[in-house]
Amino acid sequence: ITLVLDEIIDVFVSMGFEIARGPDIEDDYHNFEALNIPKDHPAREMQDTFFVSETLLLRTHTSPVQIRVMENRKPPLQIIVPGAVYRHDDDATHSPIFHQVEGFMVDHHITFGDLKGVLEHVLRQVFREDTPVRFRPSFFPFTEPSAEVDIGCLFCKGQGRSSNGQGCRVCKGTGWLEILGAGMID
Repeated sequence: ITLVLDEIIDVFVSMGFEIARGPDIEDDYHNFEALNIPKDHPAREMQDTFFVSETLLLRTHTSPVQIRVMENRKPPLQIIVPGAVYRHDDDATHSPIFHQVEGFMVDHHITFGDLKGVLEHVLRQVFREDTPVRFRPSFFPFTEPSAEVDIGCLFCKGQGRSSNGQGCRVCKGTGWLEILGAGMID
């Protein structure tokens, strides 16, 4: 995990991004409220949060650091936030503790095209230059527009089936792997 995180960080740093870090134990305001996720919002149910107390929790994403940076600094900003996150998930495709690298840019005239270009560059540096990348519309409470980003399956080479003709177990026969969520800060 550390080697992959270091590789991702190196790609972003080579593009002029700074690294920011924040607390693993977060308050409700920074983890939810400041990200347009009010107390009665259904997205809180999706998070399956580990609460430490009534108002403190193990962060469910690295986005609270985004809020902390923007509260204390003025644009232009090009920041990445690598770190562990915690969700009450534990099944074949999820772990209760996993790592994220969040990136954000704030300045005048930043567009979804800029976001798309940065992400395509990072993914092609981390995987392969010819890695297929696609953006699908999605919803996140703190971004608009939002997208899920997929890459062509590295195991079946985007064919959706293994070498023996069976459906690829990694991409479930689609030829695509969901790799990240993205969007313009709302």
